[in-house]
Amino acid sequence: MDLKKVNAPVNTETYDRNEIDAPTENIYEAISVISRRAEQINTEIRKELIDKLEEFATYNDSLEEIFENKEQIEVSKFYEKLPKPHALAVQEWLKEKIYYRNTDQDSQVE
Repeated sequence: MDLKKVNAPVNTETYDRNEIDAPTENIYEAISVISRRAEQINTEIRKELIDKLEEFATYNDSLEEIFENKEQIEVSKFYEKLPKPHALAVQEWLKEKIYYRNTDQDSQVE
């Protein structure tokens, strides 16, 4: 996921319920799919942030000395300004970028 090209809303936005539940015809199922995708996005972002911050890490045995690293601060500010994972997941859902299937329906067909 390229976080620089994301254009999800940063602030709270109201969505039409009918748009959210249109693909599944069940609002609870739609929210469940969106929340699972938001967890995946959050894990990806957290892993990426930790990897980038470790590049700048300086390990020091002394607790008295704390170094302020400007690169770390810039990376942290970038990630703080990103939209929240749930906003990214809702955007992906509305643009039909999330694949989902109902396993209950799959087992009934057989």
